[in-house]
Amino acid sequence: MSIALTQTLSKISWLEPMIKAAQGENRSQNLRIIAKAIGIPLAGILVFLMIWHASASSIDTSLGKFPGPADVLSQSKTLISEHITEREKAAAFYQRQHERNTERLAQDPDYVVKIRDYTGKPTYVDQIGTSLITVLSGFLIASLIAIPLGIVIGLSANLYSAFNPVIQIFKPVSPLAWLPLVTMVVSAVYVSDDPLVAKSFVTSMITVMLCCLWPTVINTAVGVASISQDLKNVSQVLRLSWLTHVRKIVLPAAIPMMFTGLRLSLSIAWMVLIAAEMLAQNPGLGKFVWDEFQNGSSNSLGRIMVAVITIGLIGFALDRMMLLLQRMVSWDKSATLR
Repeated sequence: MSIALTQTLSKISWLEPMIKAAQGENRSQNLRIIAKAIGIPLAGILVFLMIWHASASSIDTSLGKFPGPADVLSQSKTLISEHITEREKAAAFYQRQHERNTERLAQDPDYVVKIRDYTGKPTYVDQIGTSLITVLSGFLIASLIAIPLGIVIGLSANLYSAFNPVIQIFKPVSPLAWLPLVTMVVSAVYVSDDPLVAKSFVTSMITVMLCCLWPTVINTAVGVASISQDLKNVSQVLRLSWLTHVRKIVLPAAIPMMFTGLRLSLSIAWMVLIAAEMLAQNPGLGKFVWDEFQNGSSNSLGRIMVAVITIGLIGFALDRMMLLLQRMVSWDKSATLR
């Protein structure tokens, strides 16, 4: 492992004792830290699983027993198996298509080859990928709008006072309220015989963007407005241009607050997405949950519980990645990955 990579990983609080123990530094002490860092969370997970198992066995629903950990594990394996089977079908479909086109070209060199897409049902793994693409698209668009807007508002007390009421009004609006409006606007504006992406995707993405915009705007504006007077004086003494002032003084000083807003926005975006996909019927985890609920089979509850756990794990992973990115680009190293 390179020295640079080791130094980067050592900045992650829960990896630091592992790296030190591997290097032979206070091995017994670091092993105790590792055991505590891993053992306590594992104990908490085990207690949760025991309570879940005991509670699930005593809950009867119209579709049978509430799924316990074993049922969820079984359905997880089934969903992965279905994904593998569907990918094999897709590969076989394209192989047959290739063979037919090859034979046709051998008979007629002027034949125009037609490639048809596989139209099989999206698998659970496919829908996870669709949800990630949708949420990241909405989050990136929101960030591109919110960060410059927050900087401009934070630099002007008058603009801050003017925009603050508007932000406070729209910040708590539910995605369920935005979705009908967004759906009608997209249906009226996004008109094409051959659309690049589906309207349901655009609707979900814009809804996510509208709901996750505000935390980044607010935190960026607060971070910019709270820059110390000493830094402002330095900028004035050096006679920095507005753009240079923002790039050299404002952004480095406001990055911690900015990333706080970005983390909040990303978590809100992920929560909003599930509701948006349910109502907009855009392929993804939200639609998967809704379809299973409507399906009403004996396996539906187990599959919905798999989706719930998946949603939680992905949300946790997104937050950890954003926190790691903050530590990489920010001067403030107090943010930890606990």
